[in-house]
Amino acid sequence: MKKLAIVILNWNGADMMRQYLPTVLKNSVGDVIVADNASTDGSVQMLQQEFLEVPVIVLEENFGFAEGYNRALAQLPDYEYYLLLNSDVEIRQKDWDAPMIQYMDAHPDCAACQPKLLKLQTLPSPSLEGGSSIPANEDKDAQRVGWFEYAGAAGGFLDKYGYPFCRGRVFDTIEPDEGQYDDIVPLLWGTGAALMVRASDWCESGGLDARFFAHMEEIDLCWRLRTMGKSIVCISESKAYHLGGATLNQGNPRKTFLNFRNNLLMLYKNLPDAELKSVMRTRCFLDYLAALQFLLKGDTKNFSAVFKARRAFCDLRPDFEKDRRHIQQLRKNERVPERVNFSLLWQYYVKGKKKFSELTVDSL
Repeated sequence: MKKLAIVILNWNGADMMRQYLPTVLKNSVGDVIVADNASTDGSVQMLQQEFLEVPVIVLEENFGFAEGYNRALAQLPDYEYYLLLNSDVEIRQKDWDAPMIQYMDAHPDCAACQPKLLKLQTLPSPSLEGGSSIPANEDKDAQRVGWFEYAGAAGGFLDKYGYPFCRGRVFDTIEPDEGQYDDIVPLLWGTGAALMVRASDWCESGGLDARFFAHMEEIDLCWRLRTMGKSIVCISESKAYHLGGATLNQGNPRKTFLNFRNNLLMLYKNLPDAELKSVMRTRCFLDYLAALQFLLKGDTKNFSAVFKARRAFCDLRPDFEKDRRHIQQLRKNERVPERVNFSLLWQYYVKGKKKFSELTVDSL
């Protein structure tokens, strides 16, 4: 059996692959494979002409992130591990994937891991505490600091009501990487931008939920794996640099719709029976509060996206009842510890806890 397939799912990312794929090929131990989601920008032709050494899986239509990976990995049955890697990830570290392989080999109970995910572009810098940023012409030393990347930083958690946060990123507050989260601790989820998964656990769990299409699907998968008693970790010795926002930018109404709808579907699937009704009632209130905030800002498109997401969730919920029952039957523990028992909104906006380290000290 082969060890690791690094699978890059591409959709109209020819320019990004020209820029970042060479760094993955140069610095990876695993086999690099591209799965193309019916791109219309000449991606497949470009790969066949400029990257002859890279196998390409051509999918007949754009299946989205979730089903695209499901179909691609189904064609790679001879690998022990899969590494799902975004096309906008740059690799600077030689043999960057080796520490993750070594950890997974030594810990058979570990179903998935991620590298430390850092921001590819640091100028201008991400928001600091309080929302400030470093001007491009000031503080050159600060500009050279590595920053965690929004999509996964050093590994993810969920609050009581389903809001995700990371070691290194809470809502829009992003921390510089100063080695403060280099230890290996249990996580609830690893980032879909660079997620290594044990192939046997991928198959046992059913892979990504294709009905999500995109967004939240990796959190749903990891939550299911944790419910099954498997572990998820971040291996900080491995590093990846993520551009982010390559498909849908923050604030895009389509992204808002998918995030709200899929988050609700994920909660419905994975919440323990004892918490389902109370959590979903609270989320209903919080979602309408978020919609009101969009409206007060004059953002009518995102306001509508929240309502459409809740309507779509209600329409789709009956289709997920069977999945929910199955997950409850597989449950090894009543509550996954990394879904913390507090409201992140309260901690962040009312108590002013902006960093993960403040949450862990005062709230966990």
